[in-house]
Amino acid sequence: MGGIDRLRARLKGRAPVPIRPDASRALREELRHAAALVPLLEHDGEARVLLTRRRVDLRHHAGQVSFPGGLVDPGEETLAAALREAREEIGLEPGAVEVLGPLDEVLVLTSGFRLTPWVGVVPYPYPYVASPDEVESLLIVPLPELLRPGVHRVEERELRGGRRQVHVYDLPEATVWGATARALNQLLAFWSAP
Repeated sequence: MGGIDRLRARLKGRAPVPIRPDASRALREELRHAAALVPLLEHDGEARVLLTRRRVDLRHHAGQVSFPGGLVDPGEETLAAALREAREEIGLEPGAVEVLGPLDEVLVLTSGFRLTPWVGVVPYPYPYVASPDEVESLLIVPLPELLRPGVHRVEERELRGGRRQVHVYDLPEATVWGATARALNQLLAFWSAP
């Protein structure tokens, strides 16, 4: 069974695990809910993930590499928000996405979000268009590249008055860190497990 087929089987019917249980109730309540699409595609027989590089002049996460995503509107489900944001940021129509399931919620302490990432298989080729309001460029990264020795590391940083472990992926074209890297780390664990 191929990597995307394994993901399909592992994520089917899965519910996202809420942010870590040791987070204080006050912290959980002050965090705004966000959602993102983790777009996977197959190109040249290889599973790849589509990432965005955000514009450097944005208020939140300027210049960072991320998944298409944003705030969940009042009354909106996280999956609907992830698909809406993908349409806005990369021109991906929701009907073109085969939703596999959610990853666990991720804390985004630097900006006060709790993020629900949804994994979906997206078409390739496809006329993806980076939104000029938010996205500087699109990156399509082979999953095996993220698993190469030396690409991933974990470092401690001071965030919101505490020491936190931060995942980092050093790629030739960009550095991926924070919530995107934590979600990538979980995705890769599901994808590469036997």
